[in-house]
Amino acid sequence: MATKKYTVTLPEELAEEIRSEVGPGAFSAYVTRAIERQREHDRLGELVARLEEEFGPVTDAELSAAEAERREIEKLRDAQHRSAA
Repeated sequence: MATKKYTVTLPEELAEEIRSEVGPGAFSAYVTRAIERQREHDRLGELVARLEEEFGPVTDAELSAAEAERREIEKLRDAQHRSAA
């Protein structure tokens, strides 16, 4: 992917904290990953809005069922990781 240099304004304390954690050579990569994650988050928000417009909001019962399924998948994944180790 081609890159281009941009000028952005960031809070100094935040920028220096990140730079000290990742090192000066990795700062741009860190910011790039943060922007990519934000774009994903924004797109997911747009998808949720469209789906809620079409099908209505997620009910508490649906949310609870999805959360229970997520926990079950995590347990299975953790068990697989433990048995592979």
